[in-house]
Amino acid sequence: MKVRDVMMGTPASCTSETNLAAAVEILWNRNCGILPIVNAQQEVIGVVTDRDICIALGTRNRPAGEIPVSDVASGKVFACQPDDDIRSALVTMGIAKVRRLPVINAKHKLEGILSMDDVVAHSDARTPGKTAELSNEDVVDALRRIYRAELPEVPQKKAATGAC
Repeated sequence: MKVRDVMMGTPASCTSETNLAAAVEILWNRNCGILPIVNAQQEVIGVVTDRDICIALGTRNRPAGEIPVSDVASGKVFACQPDDDIRSALVTMGIAKVRRLPVINAKHKLEGILSMDDVVAHSDARTPGKTAELSNEDVVDALRRIYRAELPEVPQKKAATGAC
């Protein structure tokens, strides 16, 4: 199964100059928890999450309209590509300890968002004699890597080739 089979393909985004009030409105209207930040060429240069915004507003003592997303966003972008295997994207999520990844093409342009919610919705229980493309066990293993620091980041039996 490929990332493109699971991702949400109409992502919202913002620019680094977008203020937190506008970013919250986008997140609310689009019912999402991550907002990729794009430059003038529509390349992903960062991300801001609902959690980033909440912490910023709770600690900065400034109105949301005065704080640009660039002040609180992560400049380190963990992402995957549409043709990546879904298990490879899950490994990236586990390494980065994130539940959402921007899906970018070879030119670093935003094509979608892959979230654990989407992954869960596309997983299947394993049945005797049938191999699921994406099993519930795959999803649980990924969530364990995301939430529990003591587990290895990339399990030996599921090491993926290629990077997201």
